[in-house]
Amino acid sequence: MTNRLANFCAGPATMPTAVLQKAQAEMLDWHNLGVSVMEISHRSADYMELAQQAESNLRKLMNISDDYAVLFLQGGAALQFSAIPLNLMNGGVADYLETGTWSQKAYKEAKRYETLGLGKVNLVASGDASGFTDIPSMEQWQLSDNASYFHYCPNETIHGVQMFDVPKVNAPIVADMSSCILSAPIDVNQFGLIYAGAQKNIGPAGLTLVIVRKDLMEQASAWCPAVMNYKNQFENDSMLNTPSTYAWYLSGLVFEWLIEQGGVEAIAKINQAKANALYQAIDNSDFYHNQVNPQYRSIMNVPFTLANSELDKVFLEKSKEAGLLNLKGHRVVGGMRASIYNAVTLAQVEQLVSFMKEFERQYG
Repeated sequence: MTNRLANFCAGPATMPTAVLQKAQAEMLDWHNLGVSVMEISHRSADYMELAQQAESNLRKLMNISDDYAVLFLQGGAALQFSAIPLNLMNGGVADYLETGTWSQKAYKEAKRYETLGLGKVNLVASGDASGFTDIPSMEQWQLSDNASYFHYCPNETIHGVQMFDVPKVNAPIVADMSSCILSAPIDVNQFGLIYAGAQKNIGPAGLTLVIVRKDLMEQASAWCPAVMNYKNQFENDSMLNTPSTYAWYLSGLVFEWLIEQGGVEAIAKINQAKANALYQAIDNSDFYHNQVNPQYRSIMNVPFTLANSELDKVFLEKSKEAGLLNLKGHRVVGGMRASIYNAVTLAQVEQLVSFMKEFERQYG
């Protein structure tokens, strides 16, 4: 028995209870070694086996071919905002699409590297005019000819905007999938590079996944630090320096858990059911509102407002009392936000929906 509550935090986010229980059982004695997995050398045979198994399971879950390197790095997705232009811009033009705060941050960071002569950064289009509640149609995009890469963020956690179709562009596609990786099937072969901070759908903060097509690892700038150089990390098994060993271990347990659930295809059905239940509760009410164009509503992060914002504090207090945690919206947009990543159960979302209905009955 546990006293774990329903955690709707946007990140670091909830993890599967079964994974945490296994980690708890193995905390002091991993694989009968008499020590914790976080206490052994990352270059030991035991740990290398763990690392290889984690990569193998991720490749299985996402159907990643040998044409791609899978890197287990550090620094969060934010470090990749710098690593990507340093590795891929190669004196050309990099196209960036802004659909929310995170893709906007990525664009601004890449823009800094123009001063080093790494290349030019082109803003293809921005949803800023809509308050990032909509995505500009592709007819409005100003794409470059022969871009070094095209960068976008399929799911924006703060504004709750998600692009479900991969953009049709004539450049290697770079995608920040921090908040949607492993939530639904994708064709990795459509991308040049996928990166994701682990702390939403994978594991604890401290680990960053990079899945990069091997032919793109040959063009890093001389300015690129060694630990940010994809080829260097690939040739050193993501261990050019000491990696985030415990986060890597826990992420491997999550990959095992996902396989046990039936893989990404199975979890995607549950994720859609969770999102449908929550959006239906919002849309069937005059008390709650979601501003995002329904075509681009995220299935991972659901922001919503109350008809009377003066009730926000009461809503948060009452929801916490009901065992529903971390529903406060991001300070940029206010209101509420429910992040319903893979480890959030359908029953927990249904619990939230029931609370929302009762709250509306009392205060609407």
